[in-house]
Amino acid sequence: MGITFKEEVTMGENASQKKYLKFYQKLAYGSGDLASNCSYGLVSSFLLLYLTSVMGMNSAVIGTLMLVSKCVDGVTDVFFGNIIDRTHSKMGKARPWMLYAQIGVSGCLALLFSVPAGMGRTAQYAYFFVFYTCLNAIFYTANGIAYSSLTALITKNPNERVQLGSFRFMFAVVTNIVLGFAVTSAVSAFGGGANGWRMVAIVFAIIALVVNTISVLAVKELPDEEVTVKEDGKSAEDKLSFLDTIKVLLKNKYYLMIVAIYIVYYIMSNLVTGSGVFFATYYLGNEGIYGLLNMMKMFPVIFALIIAPFIIKKVGNMQKVNTWAYGISCVLGIPLIYAAVTKNITLFLIILFVKGVFAGFLSGSLNAFIAEASAYTTRTTGIRMEGTMYSCSSLGVKIGGGIGTAAVGWLLAVGGFVNDAAVQTAGATNMILWIYLIIPVLIGVLITYLLSRLDVEKANQKWDEEHLSLIHI
Repeated sequence: MGITFKEEVTMGENASQKKYLKFYQKLAYGSGDLASNCSYGLVSSFLLLYLTSVMGMNSAVIGTLMLVSKCVDGVTDVFFGNIIDRTHSKMGKARPWMLYAQIGVSGCLALLFSVPAGMGRTAQYAYFFVFYTCLNAIFYTANGIAYSSLTALITKNPNERVQLGSFRFMFAVVTNIVLGFAVTSAVSAFGGGANGWRMVAIVFAIIALVVNTISVLAVKELPDEEVTVKEDGKSAEDKLSFLDTIKVLLKNKYYLMIVAIYIVYYIMSNLVTGSGVFFATYYLGNEGIYGLLNMMKMFPVIFALIIAPFIIKKVGNMQKVNTWAYGISCVLGIPLIYAAVTKNITLFLIILFVKGVFAGFLSGSLNAFIAEASAYTTRTTGIRMEGTMYSCSSLGVKIGGGIGTAAVGWLLAVGGFVNDAAVQTAGATNMILWIYLIIPVLIGVLITYLLSRLDVEKANQKWDEEHLSLIHI
């Protein structure tokens, strides 16, 4: 039998202090993002280069197919989240999806970098579209949502959830740094050309499969009877239709706020990423500094992820820490713009690093915020829907990333940017400054405001206090 609401509420305070995970389990969980970024990083950074430069395919056609695929991809997030919520197995709800979906991810990754040269051009585009869509809309989505939802399913300790977020983002950052330095060299080591890219994709597919399996097997979901409220032998979520589940989801204002944060965060992130090389080349006049700019964005995040759990534990409130940290990051955006305008590179890099430390706190906390929002739904409705709740991360990344990437091209065109021009007009360089620095600062203000309203921890504590007092009476 499942536990009752009164029993769960009574256990709530003890659960927030209890330690559920050992260090190696936190580390193993975080390594799941290494597996994830072996596919995501390789595809997002190098697939277009492979298809155009090696296979000779048209970039405009590929871009259009990617856009169509993303439209399909966008509707599968909540669907898979709902399926995960309804899964009952010996491995739990999320772990089987994370384990077996990776087989599809690795298979599709290898196939995407193995476009048959003997095919006609139309068949090659169809081949690309099918496996690109299968990778993203089916397997990567199922794996990613399951992986994220484990944060709420393997521990009920808020500080451990923050630590899990920190570990996974550290693995993500390190993996992307390694990809940036290693991929092209590895392609050359395998003889270059189509065969070189195919072999590199196979190697990364195997690494991802092995690491993902270790990550899954190293942790255990909490027993179903401990975390699921049941009536008549069925959990509340089992009784809901898919449409009813969506209605419950949309009634949670904290879910909607987190989706909004994800969307605007990834709009900002993709604006910066997409315009970085233009900023270094045309605004600062030094293309070689682009790699240094990226390093000064990544390393502060690692530092932030290391110290964030300790500070949050000391303060006792994620919202407060993240609101102040992101607010300080926004303020630092003003002297950062000044350093860019005056071309003071040394000052620019120093401020960029410090700014990144404060902004990096949020990277390790987002999953923990979703877990709190999921707990709020459980408290107020009696329904557990971790998988569906964690769809907000995948949904926000896709919507925000798509808008941000497209916006770079749109805004450059508005500014009068000319592809082949060695020197750009003042309007184009000013637009590059706006894309890379000014608009992200404005978006940062919006994120800070949303964080200031995201008082889900306080709402959960208030609910517990009210219902515990009724129990004690």
